[in-house]
Amino acid sequence: MITSIRNVTFALAAFLAVAMPAVASELGDDGLHKEDWFALTFRDMADDIRAAKADNKRLAIIFEQRGCIYCAAMHEKLLSDPEVRDYIKANFKVVQYNMFGDEEVTDLDGEVLTEKKAARKWGYVFTPTIVFLPDEVPAGKTVAEAAVATMPGAFGKWTFLDMFRWVREKGYEKDEHFQIYHARHIKELRAAGKLDAE
Repeated sequence: MITSIRNVTFALAAFLAVAMPAVASELGDDGLHKEDWFALTFRDMADDIRAAKADNKRLAIIFEQRGCIYCAAMHEKLLSDPEVRDYIKANFKVVQYNMFGDEEVTDLDGEVLTEKKAARKWGYVFTPTIVFLPDEVPAGKTVAEAAVATMPGAFGKWTFLDMFRWVREKGYEKDEHFQIYHARHIKELRAAGKLDAE
């Protein structure tokens, strides 16, 4: 009897582990999902680029907003996936921005403004929007002008992860466009039997 109860308990625990999505993030007071590995900074873009480089990482900023179902999906389905999360943690310093927030931000051109004014100035209107910055601080440019890539929206796992890989490998400096890079990677995954569909 005890053995059968243990077996049922074990089977139920195993079922729940597979059936329930892994949600690593918590909801903050601002209504945004928080990852414990996101960087907390003074939001000085030049300092953040330098700090990321000192850690042998690249800087990525993520604009989100309260109630954004696509932001929630990004956290619950993508950033909770160990393969995605571990790659990003190892290679990027990620700073979260609130599309309608009032935290102070210092742009690369020296202008000090709020998160919501920065989003307008830089032209970001969708959430989530992930902005990838260069590994060196550019002279006199804004974040939007200096960005090496921008990913508006939450995509499937491989598109999402490939964008981070493409930026880390400085694909934007090479002849292979991101879409070609991504298509090549998907073909390699399928050939290896690791992928049915994106």
